[in-house]
Amino acid sequence: MTVPSPEVRAIMDLCSANFPPLGTEMTDIADVRAFFAARPAPARVPLSLAHVADEDADGVPVRVYDPSLREDAPVVLFCHGGGFVICDLDSHDDFCRAMAKATGAVVVSVDYRRAPEHRFPAAPEDAYTALLWAAKTYQGRPIAVAGDSAGGNLATVLTLLSRDRGGPEIVFQALYYPMLDPTRSGASHRDNAEGYFLTADHVRWFWEQYLTTDADAANPYAAPLGHADLTGLPPAQVISPGLDPLCSDGDAYAVALAEAGVPVVTRRYDGMFHGFLSMGAALPEVAEACEEAFAVLKARLTEAAAG
Repeated sequence: MTVPSPEVRAIMDLCSANFPPLGTEMTDIADVRAFFAARPAPARVPLSLAHVADEDADGVPVRVYDPSLREDAPVVLFCHGGGFVICDLDSHDDFCRAMAKATGAVVVSVDYRRAPEHRFPAAPEDAYTALLWAAKTYQGRPIAVAGDSAGGNLATVLTLLSRDRGGPEIVFQALYYPMLDPTRSGASHRDNAEGYFLTADHVRWFWEQYLTTDADAANPYAAPLGHADLTGLPPAQVISPGLDPLCSDGDAYAVALAEAGVPVVTRRYDGMFHGFLSMGAALPEVAEACEEAFAVLKARLTEAAAG
């Protein structure tokens, strides 16, 4: 069994201290929102880009990060994590800036509606509306989708919606520790149930807020692992931390994509925890992991732009 380094353990403990005990002591969404509002703001020195602005994507709020103002820059539509319930444009602002800087792409971060006030299918429909807006606004440019955790779910669901609804074309999907299986049947949901920041109780509670019926849990646009036809989807990158309850979700999805004929690049970080790419900036190995992840994304966008 992998044991986290003392440095990783310190970051996980800090994240846990600033995260509500969802699914156990705290279940009321008003308390959850209040907890997050009261958290101390982290010290940040955001990367400077040529253009950062909040915009309206046909009714869906988005934040656009443009590193260069190049008229031929590719586009990444990004969906933030947070179990479909928490987090927002601000929580992932630094991560989106870093992605734009490293890839040279225009990053469009989606502020989709969150559960339980807005349950499935509000989030994927908002994300799809933003995708249509991005394709219209940046016509002729390659578009990739990316997301972490619940956002990874939304990113791959966008590839299903794009395929099933006739566009727009997506050239790549970058899935960072995606949340894909409401049955939570993978081994990591048991092996990493507690002690590594995100817990099995958190994951269960998130799904309970997002889905309303058993039919929702079997809908491929909510639970693509086990319920979706994955043929014809764009190439994928799947990153899974070994200490994450969701590790099995990502691992199984990568296998399912490959079995469906979808090219997929996988990377397991055995000593890392859920959310490490955006929450472990103080760790040198996280900087290296982000560099590697963004390099894969940039290479695929460059390839797509070249035809």
